[in-house]
Amino acid sequence: MSDCFHWHEFSNDFERAARTAGFSPSILTNTCAGPLLAWNRPGDGKHVYLSAGIHGNEAAGPLALLELMRDGFFAAGPNWSLCPALNPSGLASGRRENAEGMDLNRDYWSKNTREVAAHTAWLCSSPLPGLFLSLHEDWESTGFYMYEINLGKDRPERASRILEAVRPWFPPEPGPQIDEHTPRQPGWIFHAAEADEPENWPEAIFLSKQGCPLSFTFETPSSADLESRVAAHCAAVRAACHGLTDEIIKS
Repeated sequence: MSDCFHWHEFSNDFERAARTAGFSPSILTNTCAGPLLAWNRPGDGKHVYLSAGIHGNEAAGPLALLELMRDGFFAAGPNWSLCPALNPSGLASGRRENAEGMDLNRDYWSKNTREVAAHTAWLCSSPLPGLFLSLHEDWESTGFYMYEINLGKDRPERASRILEAVRPWFPPEPGPQIDEHTPRQPGWIFHAAEADEPENWPEAIFLSKQGCPLSFTFETPSSADLESRVAAHCAAVRAACHGLTDEIIKS
């Protein structure tokens, strides 16, 4: 797998794979690089929502969702929703921010950007997710780590399952500090449902404030090869969803 990310090729490939898998798109807004799309496949189970690509220099997340789509991971049962490319203009230019120089993942309180305003309106009009998974990358890490925001019962074995699934590609990021947070254990930040900066909400905080009971934000090290980063994200998503089948997906 080349480390180059081609936005228009990805966009076309994802559309083909998603439509083949029975997903339907909704245009949330238009950007200079094309539409911001949400994809949904209704099911009888509860709502599971995944997002990626909110930072345009983090290609592994969108590519992991494409690979999972092609592999048939999003099977019948749950009500699946995906936003695989939340920052089309950033992904097209390979920069973290959107075309206006705004970090979208700090705008979920103010909603000043077109993308976040449209995205939050869509989130609020959709069923509340029982599980939210967000795929990211970190230029400063050497291992894998994740944030958990949990409004329900504490289940440490879920985090352990995810970390073990990713271990063939990356060890858990060691402490004592990870991304300026004190981890609960290597690779696992157990985060309160409050933003680190009160007016700079990320997507995960917005969803927790809407009542989403459980979210994981996955971070792979950007300095590693793209193939390993994509594989690690796929493994993390599979482990999270498999481990939560009984309590999240089934009614």
